[in-house]
Amino acid sequence: MENLEALLHGFAIAGSFYHIALMLVGVLLGILVGVLPGLGAPNGVSLLLPLTFGMQPVSAIILLSSMYWGALFGGSVTSILFNIPGEPSSVATTFDGYPMARDGRPTTALATAFGSAAFGALVGVVLITLLASWVAKVALAFGPPEYFAVYFLAFASFVGMGGSPAIKTVVSLGIGFAIAAIGIDTVSGSVRLTMGIDELVKGVSFVVAVMGLFGIGELMIAVEDELHVKAISSKVQWGEVVRTILHLPRHGWALVRSAAIGCWMGITPGGPTAASFMSYGIAKRFSARGRNFGSGEPEGIIAPETADHAAGTSALLPMLSLGIPGSATAAVMMGGLMIWGLNPGPMLFIEQKEFVWGLIASMYLGNIVAVVLVLLTVPIFAALMRVPFFIIAPMIFIVCVVGAYSVSNSYLDVVLMMGFGVLGYLFKKLNYPLAPLVLAIVIGDKAEDAFRQAMLMSQGSLGIFFSNTLVATLVIAAIVLLLLPLALGLIGVHRRLAPIDE
Repeated sequence: MENLEALLHGFAIAGSFYHIALMLVGVLLGILVGVLPGLGAPNGVSLLLPLTFGMQPVSAIILLSSMYWGALFGGSVTSILFNIPGEPSSVATTFDGYPMARDGRPTTALATAFGSAAFGALVGVVLITLLASWVAKVALAFGPPEYFAVYFLAFASFVGMGGSPAIKTVVSLGIGFAIAAIGIDTVSGSVRLTMGIDELVKGVSFVVAVMGLFGIGELMIAVEDELHVKAISSKVQWGEVVRTILHLPRHGWALVRSAAIGCWMGITPGGPTAASFMSYGIAKRFSARGRNFGSGEPEGIIAPETADHAAGTSALLPMLSLGIPGSATAAVMMGGLMIWGLNPGPMLFIEQKEFVWGLIASMYLGNIVAVVLVLLTVPIFAALMRVPFFIIAPMIFIVCVVGAYSVSNSYLDVVLMMGFGVLGYLFKKLNYPLAPLVLAIVIGDKAEDAFRQAMLMSQGSLGIFFSNTLVATLVIAAIVLLLLPLALGLIGVHRRLAPIDE
């Protein structure tokens, strides 16, 4: 009840005309940032941060968080319409969102993504409201062994539940780990796998890799197949938006399961990207229509979008209560708090109650504003699919090249992007899964750091991963997932041989 009273007071703060106007501006800027590949929410929030120094902390955090919500929604737009993820966490949305849009249903794809994203964000905000004062105790139990266990579970979920042959998934993960290892080893400080190229010391940019794997790779497939995007009706399909939203409850189990995965990965250090991939893999394994995933299946959009937004929202919880950001954007926001003279941690809820609950209340209102704005713009975005493919293809190529170059103003990034394009093309032709590759590139180095730190703590003993109930449960669950394909294979062999033995 105390939290509820504080939340109602927070609504009085966040519901002012000035703060609602800030939400509108922030969401619109966020959608723009999310749509443009190469920017993303962390960069967008970083660019906006200096403009907030003269504002009140509550107003500043409302503006920044609204931009965050808008960027999460905007990242889905290019993922679905052009197969170019605007946000790293939107990569999994491309697997079914783009095929659905290409099949003549862009309005349905976008409305499905935004509707499920709204549900995930709502669950995340409710979780923050209920657990804000309790999560600090749980999250304090996380050290390097627990961090590694969470990452290990994310990787293992792809091997056990990804739907692709286990050996192909392992190969994809291995290539991703190798790419993630390029640059400076953060534990020892040594340089590795740069092949004498100084520019590779900083590592391979995730944005460059993703634009090559998906943007250029899909473009090569489309040109080879002489693909021409189907012409879409020029009518503004508001009715389709409403019908799609009303049909979402049919996928209630997928929504709830994905939101739970997202909240877990948001509070723990997994983050939105790992959450969206894990949710997609589990949905593909357990869905009755799992075989249709990758060809425009609604659940293939619902699962990653719900988990992505649930994780993105709940990632602010450990940042506020512990000072441990659950995502890159949360880390930027935490820097803003410190600049404004606020110290994230348990005492923030005691010393700055108006700020904390004003922010939490603004999450409810900001997400409502974001959902209304993006749903109103669905037909406008969908109209882009009416542009002929021979015009769209060069535009996609130009966007990818400019996006890759703008990451660090390096021609090497453009060359690397083209190389990743070839790799993405080969993966698709040979039916290797791209999702494990991308996940390994994103969090491979973090998993390695956590593992090595754990080994230093235990002086090389693997027993540290079974030293308490939390880490042991996570590791055992991951091992079970790793062994699941082998067990299923042995069961299948036994069934085939059973009639012969009789």
